[in-house]
Parts: sequence; structure tokens; C-alpha cells
Amino acid sequence: LFLICFNSSRFLIKGGLAGAAVYVAYDQGLLGTGTEGAEALKKAQETLPPAIQEWTNYLGWEVRAAQLPPTPKFDFSLSDSWNKGVHTVMSALSVAPTRACEYTVEGWKYVKDLVK
Repeated sequence: LFLICFNSSRFLIKGGLAGAAVYVAYDQGLLGTGTEGAEALKKAQETLPPAIQEWTNYLGWEVRAAQLPPTPKFDFSLSDSWNKGVHTVMSALSVAPTRACEYTVEGWKYVKDLVK
């Protein structure tokens, strides 16, 4: 009984964290169009260094701006990458039945050759 409660609570916690992550991504505009995603990335690049500096000051760490690595520059279209991924998956799914038949025939030939 303890194990069932423990597993179900872990499931609920993980589901809650995943839901919160999706909500934050949606709220920040990451799930919108490519321009909304680019604006959210620009906003994050502007906000992140001051936030890191604030936390290091709060924790008492001596960190100078020169020691922090520069924020990465992303120069790609999020919508193009998404579309390419969708096309790749759909292409793989469309040839899956044919490939499965081909592999089955080859497997049967192999087994028949072993039996002989």
C-alpha cells in the first residue's frame, strides 16, 4: 500500500511539474509563432545576466561580468526546425508498413535458410 501511494504521489508530482513547465512555456510565448519565440529568447537574454548577478550578490559570491560566459547566440528558425522534424517523422511513418513487410520477408528467408 505504501509503494502504491509513493508511486502515485511521484506520478502526480511529475505531472504537476510537467504541466507547470508547459504553462510557463506557453505564458512566455515559446509555443507560439516563430516571432513570439524569438521575442521570448531576446527577453531571456536581456534578463538572465542581471538575474545571475543578483543571485551571486545575494549568495555572497564575487562574480564579475567578465567571468560570466556570454549568452549563446541562436541563429536558426524555430518554425523551420519544427517543420523539418514533422516532415521527417511523417516520412518515417509513411514508409513504416512497407519496411515492416520487407523486414518480415527477409526474416522469414533467414529462418528458412537456417532450418535447411
